[in-house]
Amino acid sequence: MGVVNVTPDSFSDGGRWFSADAAIEQGLALARRGADIVDVGGESTRPGAQRITSDEELRRVGPVVAALVEAGVPVSIDTMRAPVAALAVAAGALLVNDVSGGLADPGMPGLIAQTRVPFVVMHWRGPSADMQHRAIYGDVVSEVRAELAVRVRALTAAGVDPAQLIVDPGLGFAKLPDHNWALLARLGEVGVLDGLDAPLPVLVGASRKGFIGRLLAASDTEPRPFAACDDATVALTALAAAAGAWCVRVHAVPGNVDAVRVAARWRQESAGSRQESAR
Repeated sequence: MGVVNVTPDSFSDGGRWFSADAAIEQGLALARRGADIVDVGGESTRPGAQRITSDEELRRVGPVVAALVEAGVPVSIDTMRAPVAALAVAAGALLVNDVSGGLADPGMPGLIAQTRVPFVVMHWRGPSADMQHRAIYGDVVSEVRAELAVRVRALTAAGVDPAQLIVDPGLGFAKLPDHNWALLARLGEVGVLDGLDAPLPVLVGASRKGFIGRLLAASDTEPRPFAACDDATVALTALAAAAGAWCVRVHAVPGNVDAVRVAARWRQESAGSRQESAR
């Protein structure tokens, strides 16, 4: 999943794709480079970000989604608002990626039930403006799984088919670096939720996030710049894919496409070896 931020203030690219023309060209470029789906978002969710109006979000993403769909690009819409999701799905978007997991807009569950599109349920504890104050956990993996299970039950009660759902542990959202690393190390547990017969697919959004920059920091006060974290993101993509992630959400596509292919071959060989040993 390639990222197109139609925003002036996203943490990773800070307005580079803010104009519709630039965003459309970037979406087309991501598809050419191997993205299976292009995720278009018009509202920054970086730590501390303030919300924009629904009209402004629609103004930003509407032309971009329409142009990419017309060009044959598979599109997902990154939004917490049901009206924005409805417009994008009507234009041909194939998936709704909601960082609030349907909590921010009470109309979202009904829309997802009605449209039957796949829906990404991210772990979320509140708005970006103050979410880091909520990063308090005993066992972060168990608590994230439990809170995701609550959201899944609410969505299914609203008529959403569990087969539509994908979960996202919400790396960086009300998470400190140690929380992010714990979730990545135990990724295979994230989609295993109480009340479901089978694990849900897992989307991982680690690309260029601050916990990577801090790991690679030149000093305690100088994290590595966001755009200089792409090689480390590729490493995480390989590990996440090998651990069974359904999809990774990234800013730079080619190296991550290669990482997914390597991980798929690794998993294939590992499965074959296990079957051989069991004979």
